[in-house]
Order: sequence, then structure tokens, then C-alpha cells
Amino acid sequence: MQIDPNTDIIGLIDVQPTFMSGGELPVAGGADVIPVINHLLTRFGHAFATQDWHPPGHSSFASAHPGRQPYDTIDMPYGSQVLWPDHAIAGSAHAAIHPAIDQTRIQAIVRKGFRPGLDSYSAFFENDRTTPTGLEAWLRQRGFSRIVLCGLATDFCVAWSAEDAVRLGFSVIVVQDACRGIGLPTPDGRTTIDIARDRLTALGVRFADSSAI
Repeated sequence: MQIDPNTDIIGLIDVQPTFMSGGELPVAGGADVIPVINHLLTRFGHAFATQDWHPPGHSSFASAHPGRQPYDTIDMPYGSQVLWPDHAIAGSAHAAIHPAIDQTRIQAIVRKGFRPGLDSYSAFFENDRTTPTGLEAWLRQRGFSRIVLCGLATDFCVAWSAEDAVRLGFSVIVVQDACRGIGLPTPDGRTTIDIARDRLTALGVRFADSSAI
């Protein structure tokens, strides 16, 4: 892949300690993405990042629903919702962008999930799929048309961001070795990573390794 410095941008999705070993919602191998992402950042002139940014007692937390356990699924007014351990509490050290990430090229940071009753996976919309984060307008005003995504987690925030981006008309590439997934089991014997990859491929999202960029 040849990078166009005028129209290509890399997006770092939720590269936060809360999703790494020692965090509240660790993704297996989550910290392994840091050196890969830092290498990618040297190739791009432009980057944005997202942060999960939840108030205490957020409605997506299992602790906010007596009798429920993490990874249970409930129906919310905006649709099905996985319940998570308390994580990414706004203002906490674990909600910050990981300090080992080179942030010198990050030109915008989008915080999501700060509405107490509405979760947010995508960089573009809250989970009601209609409340915008404002990222689309920022990207269009800056003239970007292709987005390269990396971060955590492959099957949730990265996947939802990629899906929304391609539906909005952007060209999207997911860097496989710069992502890690949660991989919840599904009734058909697969995992949420498998399902996300199939869904994104059908939409036209490309997958690549960092060595190809």
C-alpha cells in the first residue's frame, strides 16, 4: 500500500491501559499492538485517536444491573448490549491513551461513551447508530478519504468503526497485526472476531499486515 499524505490517515482505536494486562477489561495481547502502531505512525503524516471515556456507573457496566454478570447481554433502548466490567473511567490513568504511544502525529482525539445511558463502540456514532461523534465532519473537512485502523478491540470498537467508516463512503483498511480482539464465543461455535471479519469483508473493508503499508 502506497500512503498518500494528503488523503490517508491512521486511526488509533482505544489504545488505552484499561484494555491491556493489568487493566479492567484486558484484551489478550493488547499491549503487543503498541510497537506495531508506533512503527506505523512513522509512516503517516496524520493520525486521530479514540478513547473510551465512561462516567462511573455507566449503563454498559454489569455492576449497574443487579444480578447481571460481565459479558451478559441485555436489551437496551438502542438495541442489544454486552455488559462489561467497569472500565475506562473518565479521567483515570487507565482511560488515557497509553503513555508508550507516540502521540506527536495525533491531531484529533475523540472521546466516546461519556453519555451515561448510551454505550459507544464506533469512532463515528454512539451505539444508537445515529448520535454522531463529529469525526466524520473533521475528516471530510481535512480532505481525508482513506482510513487505516488499528487498536482495540478487533471485534468491537475497531470493527464498528470500520463498518461505519465504509458506510459513510471512506475507504478502510484494518491492520491485522496492529489489532487484538476479545473473541467472545458465539452460538454457532465461532467467535465475535470471526463474525466481525466476515461482516467487514462483505462490506469491502480490506485487511492487511503492517509490513504491507
